Amino acid sequence: MRTKKICFGLIVGHRAFFPDALARAGHDFMTQLLKKLGYSVVVLGPKDTKFGCVETWEEAKKCAGLFKKKRDKIDGVIVTLPNFGDERGVADTLKLAALDVPVLVHAWNDDPRKMSLKHRRDSFCGKMSVCNNLVQYGIPFSLTSRHTMDPGSDAFKEDIHWFAAVCRVANGIKSCRVGALGARPAAFNTTRYSEKLLQESGITVETLDLSEAFGRMETLKDSDAKVKERVKRIKEYVATKGAPKTALTKMAKLGIVVDEWMGDAELDITAVQCWTSIEENIGVVPCTVMSMMSESLRSSACEVDVTGAVAMHAMALASGAPSFLVDWNNNYGEDPDKCVCFHCSNLPKSCFDDCVMDAQDILADTVGREDAYGTIVGRIKAQPITFTRVTTLDDEGVIGAYVGEGAFTDDPLKTFGGYGVARIPNLQSLLRYICENGFEHHVAMNYSQCARAVYEAFARYLDWDVYWHQG
Repeated sequence: MRTKKICFGLIVGHRAFFPDALARAGHDFMTQLLKKLGYSVVVLGPKDTKFGCVETWEEAKKCAGLFKKKRDKIDGVIVTLPNFGDERGVADTLKLAALDVPVLVHAWNDDPRKMSLKHRRDSFCGKMSVCNNLVQYGIPFSLTSRHTMDPGSDAFKEDIHWFAAVCRVANGIKSCRVGALGARPAAFNTTRYSEKLLQESGITVETLDLSEAFGRMETLKDSDAKVKERVKRIKEYVATKGAPKTALTKMAKLGIVVDEWMGDAELDITAVQCWTSIEENIGVVPCTVMSMMSESLRSSACEVDVTGAVAMHAMALASGAPSFLVDWNNNYGEDPDKCVCFHCSNLPKSCFDDCVMDAQDILADTVGREDAYGTIVGRIKAQPITFTRVTTLDDEGVIGAYVGEGAFTDDPLKTFGGYGVARIPNLQSLLRYICENGFEHHVAMNYSQCARAVYEAFARYLDWDVYWHQG
């Protein structure tokens, strides 16, 4: 998966009492700006309505008709008000189009030196009227970081990129298909979840029993060209010195089976029963296979943590960077804002300064070292991160989540698996929130600063119960 090119529907509001020149120039400027920023645009032209703007009921119907024709392309709608704009025209367009995508409302700045009838925009006021109508119509919408903004400013361009991330998350989660490979490990009540609550938000879970996966692996021969090719890809992906050849071949077969299953079922992400059936029955850990999937933005969570995989996916959609799942695992000395984050691990290789394949030390004592190869071992890079957790609050009938930002540090630490020291502002408050609200010990992380986009998508467009930890 790669992040798709976003297409925006553009509504340029206009009210005839205000200067026509502002509306005409606003339409042209905004259309060109979005294209320069790398986005596709669906917008009325001057042959469709006056200056390609929307004011009247008839113009709203024309714009809504255009949006309906392009509904498969449009990921979000931007409403821009070069002057006061017509509140009904904007709201009617969105209601008639019924796109069910995020909406951003933008108002232009006035110049205090140009406040005559010829130059005054009054977008400051018009934006309130538009938003009032959207609330009346029951249409959720987002706001720019400031009430009015110069569309030529860097700050506004950042807002557009932020809104694109919101669109990717909201739309991607609403259509997400998750593959659950195997049953939840019996010891992990923490990864229980409600499929029905997820489905209400558009998230579909497809299951595959491990026995079926094992059976499909048996149809593959060591000599098959695609098996040899997959072994080659594994060796190119991570240092495999010391790993038995038979283990690499088993990983290759498992990877092929999972890929084919994902393709046939059109799955976006997976959650895998990573222990101990796979180790006991085929003699390998699936960590490398899962790491390679997450690296390619097909997030894969261990211990059949389906909602953990959803959290990983959300941040990958927002940032275009791989996500990884870790445990909030240990205190770091007496520093209240630092902790050790750890997994065995299946983290994507881009999360590490350096990594190698090894046996899974925790399971080696149980299943034998020769049946525990495939884990990715290394220190997590010291960089800023966003963290997210999603859960189903079954008693309340809603989906809950938290999101925030922090950083991995280069503080001294030596242990096994995938590990690092994370610094989270006011970590103790976050940990209290996690415990008091029954969140899992797993948390998804991503090398980006996308908390604002993830929060907006979750809270405003998915209507989830979300806490944004801001230190």
